[in-house]
Amino acid sequence: MIGRARQFITAATLALGLASEASAIDVSDWNSVVAEAKGQTVYFNAWGGAENINAYIKWAGDEMKARYGVSVVHVKLDDTAKAVATVVAEKAAGKDHGGAVDLVWINGENFAAMKREGLLFSPDWATKLPNWAYVDHESKATVLTDFTIATEGLESPWGSAKLVFFYDSARTPSGELPDSAAELLEWAKANPGRFSYPQPPDFTGSSFLKQVLTELIDDKAKLQKPVDEATFAGDAAPLFAYLDKLTPLLWRKGKAYPQNYPDMKQKFADGELDIIFAFNPAEASAAIANGELPDSVRSFVFSGGTLGNTHFVAIPYNASAKAGALLFANFLLSPEAQLRKQDPKIWGDPTVLSLAKLPAAERQAFRALDLGAATLGPDQLGPALGEPHPDWMTRIEAEWTRRYGAAN
Repeated sequence: MIGRARQFITAATLALGLASEASAIDVSDWNSVVAEAKGQTVYFNAWGGAENINAYIKWAGDEMKARYGVSVVHVKLDDTAKAVATVVAEKAAGKDHGGAVDLVWINGENFAAMKREGLLFSPDWATKLPNWAYVDHESKATVLTDFTIATEGLESPWGSAKLVFFYDSARTPSGELPDSAAELLEWAKANPGRFSYPQPPDFTGSSFLKQVLTELIDDKAKLQKPVDEATFAGDAAPLFAYLDKLTPLLWRKGKAYPQNYPDMKQKFADGELDIIFAFNPAEASAAIANGELPDSVRSFVFSGGTLGNTHFVAIPYNASAKAGALLFANFLLSPEAQLRKQDPKIWGDPTVLSLAKLPAAERQAFRALDLGAATLGPDQLGPALGEPHPDWMTRIEAEWTRRYGAAN
């Protein structure tokens, strides 16, 4: 869902120069933020590849206009790196005010890059939002640490994610489902051409690579640190040995790949694939509710764990509409907006809020929400495997492209 920054970061972006920007608006004086935001237009740079998510963002924008007089323009991206590149170019050109990006949907290596290069608005703004009081930062470690990088209030949590697999129970017996990456390889041998993954550097496809790497690497502690080039070949050898065996068993024998998750989902719906996956436990139920998948689709996970993370929104240091962006980020954290987002008929993206912190009426509304027959309960999702350091995604994507990408 959320792309990467890579070569866009240059030495020209190293100077921080954030003091004057941070002092221009006082997040703790919320009434002044609301007053300043009125009449502003927030250019929200966010992935635009799913109609249900686009519709949700439009609803949120309409609410912002009606309630606060703030306009929200959804700048639809196919790769978050494009928004990062815009801010990088503006920084290099000395455009420290009036930037084109006001808010960006972000996590992982993009956040790490923007934090490292001083491209983000004032630290701790997220923890000063009024609705931060409802955030479950006590039990959700990924709210405070984004792919091993401390968030330090530089980004506001928007939703939770966990890698979950889907199958159609009408054509695939549940007793035959794999329970690990190793078993998935054996399943692919028995069912050639019936599995694939989006071509890296697509986020979902790269996440599959990280899942396999996390399961197979000899020393898992290495994934919590930047890549060591001196040992990378050996560290990643189990992943690429696995892929060498899996690739000829994939859909179209690995000569072509789904473009992205929606494309993979369509191939599943068309009967070309028997197992797919997404980074949203409610995705299958949401797709059933939207008529995209049959109601016989069900979810499963590996008992040893699957990747889990949080996705966020962040404000560039030179955003034009900082007050509007703050107000919008706070609205996205509201119980109302989080409840609507978790409804599989709308989106199905899990909340980052703690139900225990909510007022009784809102807490009951969350508990009464029908998550759908294809959504696994919290006690069925299994362990959450920590995301590797952002270096790993960039490095394994490059190596994947060198090994397998040229033929596609």
